[in-house]
Amino acid sequence: MKKKISLIVLATTLMATMVTACGGNSESSSPSGAAGSGETKTLRFATWDTGDTLKIEQDIAKKFEAAHPGTKVQVEAYADGFDQKLAAGFGATNPPDVMYMWDFPTYHQSLEPLDSYSSKDKDLNIEDFYPGLFNYGKIDGKLYGIPAGFTTRVVYYNKKLFDEAKIPYPKDGWTWKEFQDIAAKLSDKSKKQYGFGVRAENDTYDLQSFVWSNGSSFISDDGKTIEGFMNSKETAESIQMLGDMVKNGSAVLTGGKGQQSGDDIFKAGKIAMWESGIWPLESFKTAGINVGTVEIPAFPGKPVKGVLAESALSIAKDSKQKDLAWEFVKFYVSNDSIKMRVADLPVRVSVVNELKKDQDPLYKPYYTMLERSSNTPAFLLNPKWNEVNRQLSAAVEAVMHGENAQEVLNQAVKDSERYLK
Repeated sequence: MKKKISLIVLATTLMATMVTACGGNSESSSPSGAAGSGETKTLRFATWDTGDTLKIEQDIAKKFEAAHPGTKVQVEAYADGFDQKLAAGFGATNPPDVMYMWDFPTYHQSLEPLDSYSSKDKDLNIEDFYPGLFNYGKIDGKLYGIPAGFTTRVVYYNKKLFDEAKIPYPKDGWTWKEFQDIAAKLSDKSKKQYGFGVRAENDTYDLQSFVWSNGSSFISDDGKTIEGFMNSKETAESIQMLGDMVKNGSAVLTGGKGQQSGDDIFKAGKIAMWESGIWPLESFKTAGINVGTVEIPAFPGKPVKGVLAESALSIAKDSKQKDLAWEFVKFYVSNDSIKMRVADLPVRVSVVNELKKDQDPLYKPYYTMLERSSNTPAFLLNPKWNEVNRQLSAAVEAVMHGENAQEVLNQAVKDSERYLK
């Protein structure tokens, strides 16, 4: 960056170009300023998506190019190597201009704060977003990502299996006891049919919904303490419940080594209930499953809590064309672009109202769970959470294979506390 500033001072004839290259709000008011000059600007956009979702993003990029003559959007699909390639780009001060982002604690120092853009640019219409979504993109009060899509988590159920067993469909407000009773009734080992699928390797991030709903959390609100939280009676109870269902045969382990994914088993009609985000819904319908959705069950006398999986768009601090990057971010979260992206739930209230998503029985539970998603995830409370989480993940996996939750969580706390000092 210092080198670029020196070049600006020495080469006054290149002043206009270098100001644009150094980015920030000092750029030209016409960020796609190549129009008319014959020059084409290339904007790099990195995504972790693949397949149909990537195709949609490429289509949005083409629409942006059409609306901004002289601009080419280079969509870079990093897929499973997203973090490694992104980190390498930041390390080499050659990152993509715009990128998908969720891990703000890890990357925020390499990202451009977006407060000045979002607060001054009325075209963004920030009031149209669900306000809680912005909390996930802030570190130390600074905004580093604009929400592009999100999902909460719900329970999918196979209506055919419920009908065959003459069991009423579950309704919002049901309890974990009712959930477990239904799972037991819908399990039949002779048919290789199970009431529920339990992930062999759970993502502890997702399990926070269960733990919060039972009145606990993995870490204290100030992000400093795990003793009495990660191994509290309520946390252990939430995790043990899943292990017990595998033990008593009302659930089957999914997604482990040599095992089918829960999505695939549900599509095959062999599990009656499956807990997930919005991602598999279209594939369930395509597979011919008569599927319903319902809120996550409640623990007795306690409010249900949800957890968000959010994707946002960020701009690299080292981008040389930040104003153009901001134009792309705005375009990407515009109403028209959001309607194109069907793998996430719309982040704008106006789009949801227009499409009546929150009135559709299949989609309504996602939005009621959004209203219940006010807790802050552990990874946003402590920058060293990744080290702690390795012990926690191993403990949770052990419970799914028969270990006692309280015992392994106690050990995980002992093994993890050194990371928080």
